[in-house]
Amino acid sequence: MKVTGFTFIRNAIKFDYPVVESITSILPLCDEFIVAVGNSDDGTRQLIEQINSPKIRIIDTLWDDSLREGGQVLAVETNKALDAISNDTDWAFYIQGDEVVHEQYLTEIRKSMEQWKDNTEVEGLVFNYLHFYGSYDFIGDSRRWYRREVRIIRNNKRIRSYRDAQGFRLDGRKLKVKCIDACIYHYGWVKTPEKQQLKQHHFNRLWDNQEWDNNQKLIKEPFDYTQTDSVAWFKETHPQVLQERIKKMNWKFDVDPTQKKFSLKFRFLHWIEEKTGWRIGEYRNYTII
Repeated sequence: MKVTGFTFIRNAIKFDYPVVESITSILPLCDEFIVAVGNSDDGTRQLIEQINSPKIRIIDTLWDDSLREGGQVLAVETNKALDAISNDTDWAFYIQGDEVVHEQYLTEIRKSMEQWKDNTEVEGLVFNYLHFYGSYDFIGDSRRWYRREVRIIRNNKRIRSYRDAQGFRLDGRKLKVKCIDACIYHYGWVKTPEKQQLKQHHFNRLWDNQEWDNNQKLIKEPFDYTQTDSVAWFKETHPQVLQERIKKMNWKFDVDPTQKKFSLKFRFLHWIEEKTGWRIGEYRNYTII
C-alpha cells in the first residue's frame, strides 16, 4: 500500500499557519508528500525545506488572485498538489496547513486504509473534527463548526477539490466513504488576536468581500474572540508535534464556557445534539456507505 500526503500553502509565516506541524503529524503514514507552495513573500518555501525529509516534494505554484469568488482559488491550488501525486499511489492523504493529526490515531488510520484498500466502492475516508478556538484550552462546540470531512481519498484523477477546498467530489457527485475512528485537530482559530485579524482580512478577500477589502481599519483592530456563540473546555492532550508551539503562546483567552449565545431555535437544536448526537439538518459533502 502506497500513501501520498498532499497540501498547499502560501505565506505560512505571515499568517502563522502550523503547516510544519501539519505535515510532520502525518508524515509517518506517507511514502511521499506533495507540498504546493504558492508565491509567498515570507520565506514559506524555506520553512518547508527545513523539514528536511526525503519524502517531501515541493512544487512551486502561482496563485490566480483574480479568482475571488467562493474561495475557489483554494480548490485550484489543492488540485495542483493532487495532480502531482505519483500514479502508483493507492491513498492520497490531504491535510490543510492549520490541521494536525494526533499521534494516537496513526495506527487506526493505517488500519483503516489497509482495510478498505481493495474495496473500490470506498472512495474516501471521513474524519471527525475538533475545532480549537481562541486558545488551545477551548473548542468550538456549536453548529457553526462542521463535525466531519473527507481527508483520505483514492488516487483517482477524476476526484477534484470542491468549492473552497473543504472536501472533494468525483465527476461532480459526492464521494462514497467510510467513517474512521480518528480525528483532525483544526487550529485555524488559535492565533494572537492581531494575527487572526490579519488572516481574516486576507481570507475574506478570497470571497470578494469588498467591505473587508476597503476597510483598512479592520486590519489594525485585534480580532474579537468573544463574538463566538459557544465553546467547551478541551481536557485531553494535544499532538506531540504541537507542544513547542503551545509553549510559545503569549496571550490568554478569557471566556466562560457555560455562557451560550444562542437564539431559542439554536439552543433547542444544541440541546438535541448534546443528548442524542443527532445534528438536525447537517450538511454532508459525502455519502456514508
